[in-house]
Amino acid sequence: MASPKGPFRLVTVNTAPERAQRLIGRVADTLKDQYIIIHEANCSKIEEVGPKVQELMPDILFSASMWTAEEAQQIHATAREIKPDIKLHAIPTGLQVERGPDAIVEYLCEKVPPLLDS
Repeated sequence: MASPKGPFRLVTVNTAPERAQRLIGRVADTLKDQYIIIHEANCSKIEEVGPKVQELMPDILFSASMWTAEEAQQIHATAREIKPDIKLHAIPTGLQVERGPDAIVEYLCEKVPPLLDS
């Protein structure tokens, strides 16, 4: 069997850091046979994104579902300015509220493989 790809170092942008940690933990666990995903840090505020990306130079950044499309664009633009090849993903606005944490985990388990393979 092929060994998992990675490690991929991930930063999340989420106003609920413990929830981000828990959900990403579940995603990483679900995908562990294919990918090694390390959740390095969470930014609770948009202003933290630049300094955190600068400090850690992560491979991936996810913006959570509490951000509007405009805020997610701002978060992603900030990250890309510092690390042009960073892989970015915005979880659709409201997904957590509408469908709950399991929906987020399921959604990310679908979206993460094509993102990491790109």
